[in-house]
Amino acid sequence: MAIRKSSVSGTPSGNTANRPASPQVGQTYFNGELGILEIYTSHGWFPTVAPQTPAAPTSVVATNQGTSRAYNNGQASVAFNVANTAGTPSTFTVTSSPGSYTATGSSSPLTVTGLQSSTQYTYTVTAANTFGTSNASSASSAVTATTVPQAPSVSAAVGNATATIVITPGATGGSAITGYTIVSNPATTTQTTSNTTYTFTGLTNGTAYTFTATATNANGTSDASASSNSVTPSSSQTVDYLVLAAGAGGSGYGGGGGAGGLRSTVGKTGRNSTLESSLSIANGTVCTIEVGSGSPGDAYGASPLGSNGGNSSISGNGFTTITSLGGGKGSSKDMAGGNGGCGGGGNGGWSSANGTGTSGQGYDGGTAVGNSPYAGGGGGGTGAAGAASTGTAIGHGGNGLQITEWATPTNTGANSGYYGGGGGGGSNDTRNGNGGLGGGAAGIGQSGSANNGTSNTGGGGGATGGHTNGGNGGSGIVILRFLGNYTASSTTGSPERVVNGGYTYYTFKFTGSITL
Repeated sequence: MAIRKSSVSGTPSGNTANRPASPQVGQTYFNGELGILEIYTSHGWFPTVAPQTPAAPTSVVATNQGTSRAYNNGQASVAFNVANTAGTPSTFTVTSSPGSYTATGSSSPLTVTGLQSSTQYTYTVTAANTFGTSNASSASSAVTATTVPQAPSVSAAVGNATATIVITPGATGGSAITGYTIVSNPATTTQTTSNTTYTFTGLTNGTAYTFTATATNANGTSDASASSNSVTPSSSQTVDYLVLAAGAGGSGYGGGGGAGGLRSTVGKTGRNSTLESSLSIANGTVCTIEVGSGSPGDAYGASPLGSNGGNSSISGNGFTTITSLGGGKGSSKDMAGGNGGCGGGGNGGWSSANGTGTSGQGYDGGTAVGNSPYAGGGGGGTGAAGAASTGTAIGHGGNGLQITEWATPTNTGANSGYYGGGGGGGSNDTRNGNGGLGGGAAGIGQSGSANNGTSNTGGGGGATGGHTNGGNGGSGIVILRFLGNYTASSTTGSPERVVNGGYTYYTFKFTGSITL
Protein backbone atom coordinates (compact mmCIF):
# COMPACT_ATOMS: atom_id res chain seq x y z
CA MET A 1 0.00 0.00 0.00
CA ALA A 2 1.12 3.56 -0.45
CA ILE A 3 2.84 5.43 2.35
CA ARG A 4 0.60 7.95 3.88
CA LYS A 5 1.20 10.93 6.10
CA SER A 6 -0.27 10.43 9.52
CA SER A 7 -1.96 13.14 11.38
CA VAL A 8 0.99 13.12 13.79
CA SER A 9 3.04 16.06 12.46
CA GLY A 10 3.25 14.58 8.98
CA THR A 11 4.99 11.33 10.09
CA PRO A 12 4.91 8.58 7.40
CA SER A 13 2.60 5.68 8.21
CA GLY A 14 1.72 2.22 6.98
CA ASN A 15 2.21 -1.40 7.87
CA THR A 16 5.52 -3.10 8.78
CA ALA A 17 6.36 -4.05 5.19
CA ASN A 18 6.10 -0.44 4.04
CA ARG A 19 8.70 1.12 6.30
CA PRO A 20 11.03 3.45 4.35
CA ALA A 21 13.64 1.43 2.44
CA SER A 22 16.57 3.72 3.27
CA PRO A 23 15.72 5.47 6.50
CA GLN A 24 17.98 7.87 8.35
CA VAL A 25 18.80 7.43 12.04
CA GLY A 26 16.20 9.42 13.97
CA GLN A 27 13.47 9.11 11.32
CA THR A 28 10.02 8.18 12.70
CA TYR A 29 7.28 5.96 11.25
CA PHE A 30 3.77 5.22 12.47
CA ASN A 31 3.24 1.45 12.20
CA GLY A 32 -0.51 1.01 11.79
CA GLU A 33 -0.13 -2.79 11.75
CA LEU A 34 1.31 -2.71 15.29
CA GLY A 35 -0.41 0.47 16.39
CA ILE A 36 2.83 2.12 17.56
CA LEU A 37 5.13 4.97 16.62
CA GLU A 38 8.63 3.69 15.69
CA ILE A 39 11.99 5.39 15.43
CA TYR A 40 14.94 4.22 13.32
CA THR A 41 18.25 3.67 15.25
CA SER A 42 21.64 2.25 14.35
CA HIS A 43 20.23 -1.14 15.37
CA GLY A 44 17.02 -0.87 13.37
CA TRP A 45 13.40 0.17 14.01
CA PHE A 46 12.33 0.42 17.67
CA PRO A 47 8.99 1.43 19.23
CA THR A 48 8.80 4.85 20.83
CA VAL A 49 6.94 3.63 23.84
CA ALA A 50 7.59 4.11 27.52
CA PRO A 51 11.31 3.65 28.41
CA GLN A 52 12.16 -0.04 28.79
CA THR A 53 15.13 -2.44 28.92
CA PRO A 54 16.19 -4.20 25.72
CA ALA A 55 15.09 -7.67 24.73
CA ALA A 56 17.64 -10.54 24.72
CA PRO A 57 19.71 -10.83 21.52
CA THR A 58 19.07 -13.83 19.27
CA SER A 59 20.90 -16.22 16.88
CA VAL A 60 24.18 -16.36 18.81
CA VAL A 61 27.02 -17.96 16.76
CA ALA A 62 30.60 -18.44 18.04
CA THR A 63 33.68 -18.97 15.88
CA ASN A 64 37.07 -20.11 17.19
CA GLN A 65 40.03 -17.86 16.27
CA GLY A 66 43.12 -19.92 17.11
CA THR A 67 45.77 -18.57 14.74
CA SER A 68 48.87 -17.28 16.58
CA ARG A 69 47.08 -17.36 19.91
CA ALA A 70 49.37 -18.13 22.87
CA TYR A 71 48.76 -21.33 24.82
CA ASN A 72 45.81 -20.88 27.23
CA ASN A 73 44.93 -17.53 25.66
CA GLY A 74 42.32 -18.69 23.18
CA GLN A 75 39.94 -16.37 21.36
CA ALA A 76 36.43 -16.61 19.94
CA SER A 77 34.36 -14.22 17.82
CA VAL A 78 30.70 -14.18 18.93
CA ALA A 79 28.09 -12.81 16.50
CA PHE A 80 24.40 -12.20 17.33
CA ASN A 81 21.26 -10.47 16.15
CA VAL A 82 19.78 -7.48 17.98
CA ALA A 83 16.17 -7.95 19.08
CA ASN A 84 14.01 -4.91 18.25
CA THR A 85 10.94 -5.81 20.26
CA ALA A 86 11.76 -3.69 23.32
CA GLY A 87 14.04 -0.86 24.40
CA THR A 88 17.03 0.26 22.31
CA PRO A 89 20.30 -1.37 23.57
CA SER A 90 23.49 0.63 23.98
CA THR A 91 25.89 -2.18 24.94
CA PHE A 92 26.12 -5.96 24.70
CA THR A 93 28.01 -8.43 26.91
CA VAL A 94 29.11 -11.93 25.86
CA THR A 95 29.76 -14.51 28.62
CA SER A 96 31.39 -17.92 28.19
CA SER A 97 30.52 -21.17 29.91
CA PRO A 98 32.59 -22.52 31.55
CA GLY A 99 34.97 -19.87 32.86
CA SER A 100 32.75 -16.81 32.65
CA TYR A 101 35.13 -15.03 30.28
CA THR A 102 33.41 -11.86 29.00
CA ALA A 103 33.58 -9.21 26.31
CA THR A 104 31.53 -5.99 26.10
CA GLY A 105 30.87 -3.70 23.14
CA SER A 106 28.32 -1.70 21.24
CA SER A 107 27.77 -4.03 18.27
CA SER A 108 28.06 -7.56 16.92
CA PRO A 109 30.42 -9.43 16.75
CA LEU A 110 32.37 -9.30 20.04
CA THR A 111 35.73 -11.01 20.70
CA VAL A 112 36.33 -13.04 23.88
CA THR A 113 39.96 -13.71 24.90
CA GLY A 114 41.84 -15.59 27.64
CA LEU A 115 40.16 -18.91 26.87
CA GLN A 116 41.79 -22.14 28.04
CA SER A 117 43.22 -24.29 25.25
CA SER A 118 41.39 -27.48 24.22
CA THR A 119 38.28 -26.44 26.18
CA GLN A 120 34.76 -26.39 24.75
CA TYR A 121 32.75 -23.23 25.41
CA THR A 122 29.21 -22.02 24.79
CA TYR A 123 28.29 -18.32 24.85
CA THR A 124 25.29 -16.21 25.84
CA VAL A 125 24.69 -12.50 25.16
CA THR A 126 22.84 -9.81 27.11
CA ALA A 127 21.83 -6.33 25.93
CA ALA A 128 21.73 -3.27 28.17
CA ASN A 129 20.75 0.41 28.16
CA THR A 130 20.27 3.04 30.81
CA PHE A 131 17.06 1.36 31.90
CA GLY A 132 18.45 -2.12 32.58
CA THR A 133 19.87 -5.36 31.20
CA SER A 134 18.04 -8.01 29.25
CA ASN A 135 17.81 -11.67 30.07
CA ALA A 136 20.59 -13.82 28.62
CA SER A 137 20.16 -15.12 25.11
CA SER A 138 19.97 -18.79 24.27
CA ALA A 139 23.45 -20.34 24.30
CA SER A 140 25.49 -20.79 21.17
CA SER A 141 26.65 -24.21 20.02
CA ALA A 142 29.81 -25.46 21.76
CA VAL A 143 33.10 -24.41 20.17
CA THR A 144 36.59 -25.67 21.19
CA ALA A 145 39.19 -22.99 21.86
CA THR A 146 42.50 -23.79 20.13
CA THR A 147 45.89 -22.08 20.39
CA VAL A 148 49.54 -22.83 19.68
CA PRO A 149 50.90 -25.78 21.72
CA GLN A 150 52.26 -25.60 25.23
CA ALA A 151 56.06 -25.47 25.35
CA PRO A 152 57.60 -28.98 25.43
CA SER A 153 60.41 -30.15 27.71
CA VAL A 154 63.73 -31.52 26.47
CA SER A 155 66.49 -33.87 27.65
CA ALA A 156 69.71 -34.77 25.86
CA ALA A 157 72.19 -37.66 25.80
CA VAL A 158 75.53 -37.54 23.99
CA GLY A 159 76.94 -39.48 21.09
CA ASN A 160 79.89 -39.06 18.75
CA ALA A 161 79.49 -35.47 17.44
CA THR A 162 75.77 -35.94 18.04
CA ALA A 163 73.19 -35.72 20.80
CA THR A 164 70.03 -37.75 21.18
CA ILE A 165 67.22 -35.31 22.00
CA VAL A 166 64.13 -36.63 23.77
CA ILE A 167 61.18 -34.24 23.59
CA THR A 168 58.33 -34.57 26.06
CA PRO A 169 55.37 -32.81 24.44
CA GLY A 170 53.24 -30.39 26.36
CA ALA A 171 49.53 -29.99 25.69
CA THR A 172 48.61 -29.71 22.02
CA GLY A 173 46.66 -26.45 22.38
CA GLY A 174 43.61 -28.25 20.95
CA SER A 175 45.17 -28.86 17.54
CA ALA A 176 47.50 -31.78 16.74
CA ILE A 177 51.24 -31.07 16.92
CA THR A 178 52.77 -31.37 13.45
CA GLY A 179 56.48 -30.97 14.25
CA TYR A 180 59.26 -29.72 16.50
CA THR A 181 62.16 -27.34 15.99
CA ILE A 182 65.36 -27.91 18.00
CA VAL A 183 68.05 -25.28 18.58
CA SER A 184 71.46 -25.92 20.14
CA ASN A 185 73.47 -23.58 22.35
CA PRO A 186 76.12 -22.77 21.23
CA ALA A 187 74.40 -22.59 17.88
CA THR A 188 75.14 -24.98 15.03
CA THR A 189 72.05 -25.52 12.91
CA THR A 190 68.34 -25.37 13.62
CA GLN A 191 66.91 -28.84 13.04
CA THR A 192 63.32 -29.98 12.67
CA THR A 193 61.59 -33.30 13.24
CA SER A 194 58.14 -34.80 13.58
CA ASN A 195 59.39 -37.36 16.13
CA THR A 196 59.85 -36.96 19.86
CA THR A 197 63.28 -38.68 19.78
CA TYR A 198 65.79 -37.15 17.41
CA THR A 199 69.53 -37.37 16.77
CA PHE A 200 70.92 -33.82 16.52
CA THR A 201 73.98 -33.91 14.25
CA GLY A 202 76.89 -31.61 13.40
CA LEU A 203 78.15 -31.08 16.97
CA THR A 204 81.78 -30.70 18.03
CA ASN A 205 83.21 -33.34 20.35
CA GLY A 206 84.46 -31.81 23.59
CA THR A 207 82.04 -28.83 23.49
CA ALA A 208 79.23 -28.62 26.04
CA TYR A 209 75.75 -28.06 24.56
CA THR A 210 72.23 -27.44 25.77
CA PHE A 211 69.11 -27.61 23.61
CA THR A 212 65.69 -25.98 23.43
CA ALA A 213 62.69 -27.02 21.37
CA THR A 214 59.42 -25.52 20.15
CA ALA A 215 56.27 -27.33 19.03
CA THR A 216 54.13 -26.33 16.05
CA ASN A 217 50.48 -26.98 15.18
CA ALA A 218 48.03 -25.47 12.69
CA ASN A 219 47.76 -22.31 14.82
CA GLY A 220 51.48 -21.58 15.05
CA THR A 221 54.55 -22.26 17.21
CA SER A 222 54.84 -22.58 20.98
CA ASP A 223 57.18 -20.75 23.30
CA ALA A 224 60.63 -22.33 23.56
CA SER A 225 61.19 -25.04 26.16
CA ALA A 226 63.50 -24.61 29.11
CA SER A 227 67.07 -25.61 28.26
CA SER A 228 67.95 -29.29 28.41
CA ASN A 229 70.65 -30.75 30.61
CA SER A 230 74.16 -29.93 29.40
CA VAL A 231 75.90 -32.65 27.39
CA THR A 232 79.35 -32.89 25.84
CA PRO A 233 79.57 -35.07 22.73
CA SER A 234 82.45 -37.54 22.64
CA SER A 235 83.78 -40.38 20.53
CA SER A 236 83.42 -42.63 23.58
CA GLN A 237 81.11 -43.23 26.53
CA THR A 238 81.99 -43.28 30.22
CA VAL A 239 80.37 -46.40 31.65
CA ASP A 240 80.01 -47.31 35.31
CA TYR A 241 79.23 -50.90 36.15
CA LEU A 242 78.09 -53.34 38.81
CA VAL A 243 78.98 -56.94 37.88
CA LEU A 244 77.59 -59.54 40.28
CA ALA A 245 78.23 -63.24 39.68
CA ALA A 246 75.87 -66.07 40.59
CA GLY A 247 75.73 -67.75 43.97
CA ALA A 248 76.59 -71.41 44.53
CA GLY A 249 74.40 -74.17 45.84
CA GLY A 250 74.53 -75.37 49.42
CA SER A 251 75.23 -79.00 50.29
CA GLY A 252 73.62 -81.83 52.21
CA TYR A 253 75.04 -82.35 55.70
CA GLY A 254 77.22 -79.38 54.92
CA GLY A 255 77.96 -75.75 54.44
CA GLY A 256 76.01 -72.95 52.82
CA GLY A 257 76.80 -71.82 49.29
CA GLY A 258 78.96 -68.76 48.78
CA ALA A 259 77.57 -65.64 47.11
CA GLY A 260 78.73 -64.46 43.71
CA GLY A 261 81.58 -61.97 43.63
CA LEU A 262 80.78 -58.29 43.17
CA ARG A 263 82.77 -55.63 41.31
CA SER A 264 81.54 -52.03 41.12
CA THR A 265 82.59 -48.50 40.21
CA VAL A 266 79.85 -46.83 42.26
CA GLY A 267 78.94 -47.10 45.95
CA LYS A 268 80.88 -50.12 47.19
CA THR A 269 82.67 -53.12 45.76
CA GLY A 270 83.02 -56.65 47.13
CA ARG A 271 84.95 -57.25 50.33
CA ASN A 272 84.72 -53.46 50.93
CA SER A 273 87.64 -52.95 48.58
CA THR A 274 88.57 -49.79 46.68
CA LEU A 275 86.06 -48.88 43.99
CA GLU A 276 87.08 -49.76 40.46
CA SER A 277 87.54 -47.25 37.64
CA SER A 278 84.85 -46.42 35.11
CA LEU A 279 85.23 -47.77 31.58
CA SER A 280 85.76 -45.53 28.56
CA ILE A 281 84.21 -47.35 25.62
CA ALA A 282 84.23 -46.13 22.02
CA ASN A 283 80.87 -45.43 20.44
CA GLY A 284 79.82 -48.25 18.17
CA THR A 285 81.33 -50.89 20.45
CA VAL A 286 79.25 -54.02 21.00
CA CYS A 287 79.55 -55.09 24.64
CA THR A 288 78.69 -58.68 25.52
CA ILE A 289 77.01 -59.11 28.89
CA GLU A 290 77.25 -62.49 30.61
CA VAL A 291 74.94 -63.05 33.58
CA GLY A 292 75.94 -66.09 35.61
CA SER A 293 73.48 -68.82 36.56
CA GLY A 294 73.30 -70.18 40.08
CA SER A 295 74.65 -73.69 40.54
CA PRO A 296 72.47 -76.50 41.97
CA GLY A 297 72.92 -77.77 45.49
CA ASP A 298 74.38 -81.23 46.04
CA ALA A 299 73.50 -84.06 48.42
CA TYR A 300 75.62 -85.72 51.08
CA GLY A 301 78.08 -88.03 49.37
CA ALA A 302 76.63 -87.27 45.93
CA SER A 303 78.70 -87.84 42.84
CA PRO A 304 79.57 -85.65 41.12
CA LEU A 305 79.67 -83.06 43.88
CA GLY A 306 78.30 -79.54 43.45
CA SER A 307 79.94 -76.78 41.46
CA ASN A 308 80.55 -73.06 41.86
CA GLY A 309 78.08 -70.47 40.62
CA GLY A 310 78.46 -69.03 37.14
CA ASN A 311 80.65 -66.02 36.41
CA SER A 312 79.24 -62.66 35.22
CA SER A 313 81.19 -60.39 32.90
CA ILE A 314 81.33 -57.42 30.51
CA SER A 315 83.52 -57.83 27.42
CA GLY A 316 84.13 -56.00 24.15
CA ASN A 317 86.81 -54.54 21.94
CA GLY A 318 88.98 -51.79 23.38
CA PHE A 319 88.80 -52.59 27.09
CA THR A 320 89.78 -55.34 29.49
CA THR A 321 87.02 -57.81 30.28
CA ILE A 322 85.42 -57.26 33.69
CA THR A 323 84.71 -60.64 35.32
CA SER A 324 83.17 -61.43 38.69
CA LEU A 325 83.62 -65.01 39.90
CA GLY A 326 80.75 -67.27 40.86
CA GLY A 327 80.30 -68.18 44.51
CA GLY A 328 82.09 -71.21 45.97
CA LYS A 329 80.00 -74.35 46.49
CA GLY A 330 79.16 -75.41 50.01
CA SER A 331 81.36 -78.10 51.52
CA SER A 332 80.04 -81.67 51.50
CA LYS A 333 81.35 -85.08 52.67
CA ASP A 334 85.10 -85.26 52.18
CA MET A 335 84.96 -82.22 49.86
CA ALA A 336 86.10 -78.74 50.86
CA GLY A 337 84.00 -75.68 50.23
CA GLY A 338 84.59 -74.05 46.86
CA ASN A 339 86.84 -71.04 46.36
CA GLY A 340 85.09 -68.35 44.36
CA GLY A 341 83.83 -64.81 44.45
CA CYS A 342 82.75 -65.64 47.99
CA GLY A 343 83.81 -68.91 49.64
CA GLY A 344 81.52 -71.83 50.45
CA GLY A 345 80.90 -72.80 54.07
CA GLY A 346 82.66 -75.78 55.68
CA ASN A 347 81.03 -79.15 56.46
CA GLY A 348 80.58 -80.10 60.09
CA GLY A 349 80.28 -83.85 59.78
CA TRP A 350 83.78 -84.40 58.46
CA SER A 351 85.35 -81.06 59.30
CA SER A 352 85.77 -80.36 55.59
CA ALA A 353 87.40 -77.00 55.02
CA ASN A 354 85.60 -73.83 54.09
CA GLY A 355 86.25 -72.03 50.79
CA THR A 356 87.95 -68.67 50.38
CA GLY A 357 86.66 -65.54 48.67
CA THR A 358 88.43 -63.37 46.10
CA SER A 359 90.11 -60.07 46.84
CA GLY A 360 87.92 -57.20 45.67
CA GLN A 361 84.90 -59.49 45.24
CA GLY A 362 83.84 -61.31 48.41
CA TYR A 363 84.62 -62.96 51.75
CA ASP A 364 85.46 -66.47 52.92
CA GLY A 365 82.92 -69.08 53.98
CA GLY A 366 82.54 -70.00 57.64
CA THR A 367 84.43 -72.91 59.17
CA ALA A 368 82.76 -75.88 60.87
CA VAL A 369 83.44 -78.30 63.72
CA GLY A 370 83.25 -82.09 63.41
CA ASN A 371 81.06 -82.98 66.32
CA SER A 372 77.32 -83.35 66.91
CA PRO A 373 75.08 -81.70 65.72
CA TYR A 374 77.52 -81.58 62.80
CA ALA A 375 76.62 -77.99 62.00
CA GLY A 376 77.92 -76.47 58.77
CA GLY A 377 79.41 -73.02 58.29
CA GLY A 378 77.64 -70.24 56.42
CA GLY A 379 78.62 -69.25 52.91
CA GLY A 380 80.63 -66.06 52.49
CA GLY A 381 78.94 -62.82 51.40
CA THR A 382 80.14 -59.77 49.50
CA GLY A 383 79.95 -57.68 52.67
CA ALA A 384 80.90 -60.18 55.42
CA ALA A 385 82.39 -63.61 55.93
CA GLY A 386 80.18 -66.60 56.58
CA ALA A 387 79.81 -67.39 60.26
CA ALA A 388 81.60 -70.41 61.69
CA SER A 389 79.70 -73.15 63.47
CA THR A 390 80.85 -73.40 67.07
CA GLY A 391 79.70 -76.23 69.27
CA THR A 392 75.96 -76.38 68.76
CA ALA A 393 75.73 -73.02 66.94
CA ILE A 394 74.89 -73.11 63.24
CA GLY A 395 76.83 -70.93 60.78
CA HIS A 396 74.89 -68.06 59.23
CA GLY A 397 75.53 -66.78 55.73
CA GLY A 398 77.57 -63.61 55.42
CA ASN A 399 75.63 -60.45 54.56
CA GLY A 400 75.86 -58.88 51.14
CA LEU A 401 76.58 -55.26 50.40
CA GLN A 402 73.87 -52.62 50.33
CA ILE A 403 74.54 -50.29 47.39
CA THR A 404 71.63 -47.86 47.13
CA GLU A 405 73.37 -45.70 44.51
CA TRP A 406 72.16 -48.03 41.74
CA ALA A 407 68.63 -47.04 40.63
CA THR A 408 67.31 -50.46 39.62
CA PRO A 409 64.30 -52.69 40.23
CA THR A 410 66.46 -54.59 42.77
CA ASN A 411 66.33 -51.61 45.13
CA THR A 412 62.93 -52.48 46.55
CA GLY A 413 61.55 -54.38 49.53
CA ALA A 414 63.06 -55.27 52.87
CA ASN A 415 66.49 -56.05 51.39
CA SER A 416 66.56 -52.90 49.27
CA GLY A 417 69.83 -52.54 47.36
CA TYR A 418 71.54 -55.61 48.88
CA TYR A 419 73.66 -57.84 46.65
CA GLY A 420 75.48 -61.10 47.38
CA GLY A 421 74.36 -62.72 50.63
CA GLY A 422 75.79 -66.13 51.57
CA GLY A 423 73.73 -69.27 52.20
CA GLY A 424 73.14 -70.50 55.75
CA GLY A 425 74.62 -73.76 57.07
CA GLY A 426 72.59 -76.85 58.01
CA SER A 427 72.72 -79.36 60.87
CA ASN A 428 71.53 -82.90 61.59
CA ASP A 429 68.92 -81.68 64.05
CA THR A 430 66.19 -79.04 63.68
CA ARG A 431 68.40 -75.97 63.82
CA ASN A 432 69.43 -73.92 60.82
CA GLY A 433 71.61 -70.99 59.85
CA ASN A 434 70.17 -67.75 58.48
CA GLY A 435 70.89 -66.61 54.96
CA GLY A 436 72.80 -63.37 54.59
CA LEU A 437 71.07 -60.16 53.47
CA GLY A 438 71.25 -59.91 49.72
CA GLY A 439 69.52 -63.07 48.55
CA GLY A 440 71.25 -65.66 50.71
CA ALA A 441 69.04 -68.65 51.55
CA ALA A 442 68.57 -70.05 55.05
CA GLY A 443 69.84 -73.52 55.87
CA ILE A 444 67.56 -76.21 57.24
CA GLY A 445 67.78 -79.05 59.72
CA GLN A 446 67.78 -82.76 59.01
CA SER A 447 64.38 -82.75 57.32
CA GLY A 448 62.63 -80.31 55.04
CA SER A 449 63.06 -78.78 51.59
CA ALA A 450 66.19 -76.80 50.82
CA ASN A 451 66.03 -73.02 50.31
CA ASN A 452 67.33 -71.41 47.10
CA GLY A 453 69.24 -68.17 46.77
CA THR A 454 67.22 -65.30 45.31
CA SER A 455 67.46 -64.71 41.56
CA ASN A 456 69.55 -61.74 40.35
CA THR A 457 71.07 -61.07 43.77
CA GLY A 458 73.96 -63.56 43.58
CA GLY A 459 72.72 -65.16 46.80
CA GLY A 460 74.08 -68.51 47.97
CA GLY A 461 71.89 -71.58 48.41
CA GLY A 462 71.10 -72.88 51.89
CA ALA A 463 72.58 -76.14 53.19
CA THR A 464 70.59 -79.09 54.58
CA GLY A 465 71.33 -81.22 57.59
CA GLY A 466 70.39 -84.53 55.96
CA HIS A 467 71.12 -86.54 52.86
CA THR A 468 68.98 -84.31 50.65
CA ASN A 469 70.19 -81.75 48.14
CA GLY A 470 71.11 -78.29 49.33
CA GLY A 471 69.43 -75.21 47.83
CA ASN A 472 70.40 -73.70 44.48
CA GLY A 473 72.37 -70.50 44.17
CA GLY A 474 70.72 -67.32 42.91
CA SER A 475 71.61 -65.92 39.48
CA GLY A 476 73.74 -62.81 39.06
CA ILE A 477 73.07 -59.40 37.58
CA VAL A 478 74.98 -56.80 35.53
CA ILE A 479 74.10 -53.08 35.62
CA LEU A 480 75.60 -50.36 33.40
CA ARG A 481 75.25 -46.65 34.16
CA PHE A 482 75.55 -43.79 31.63
CA LEU A 483 75.52 -40.05 32.23
CA GLY A 484 72.32 -38.24 31.30
CA ASN A 485 69.27 -39.55 29.46
CA TYR A 486 71.10 -42.07 27.31
CA THR A 487 69.68 -44.49 24.75
CA ALA A 488 71.88 -47.29 23.44
CA SER A 489 71.91 -48.03 19.71
CA SER A 490 70.59 -51.54 20.36
CA THR A 491 70.37 -54.22 23.04
CA THR A 492 69.66 -57.93 23.36
CA GLY A 493 68.68 -59.88 26.45
CA SER A 494 65.82 -57.50 27.35
CA PRO A 495 67.64 -55.24 29.83
CA GLU A 496 65.52 -52.90 31.95
CA ARG A 497 66.21 -49.19 31.29
CA VAL A 498 65.74 -46.67 34.12
CA VAL A 499 66.46 -42.90 34.02
CA ASN A 500 67.03 -41.48 37.50
CA GLY A 501 69.04 -38.69 39.11
CA GLY A 502 70.81 -37.56 35.95
CA TYR A 503 71.84 -41.09 34.89
CA THR A 504 70.53 -43.90 32.70
CA TYR A 505 70.76 -47.47 34.00
CA TYR A 506 70.62 -50.66 31.91
CA THR A 507 69.98 -53.68 34.15
CA PHE A 508 70.72 -57.10 32.64
CA LYS A 509 69.04 -60.01 34.42
CA PHE A 510 69.91 -62.33 31.55
CA THR A 511 72.85 -62.72 29.20
CA GLY A 512 72.71 -60.24 26.30
CA SER A 513 74.51 -57.36 24.63
CA ILE A 514 74.47 -53.59 24.29
CA THR A 515 75.73 -51.48 21.39
CA LEU A 516 76.92 -47.99 22.37
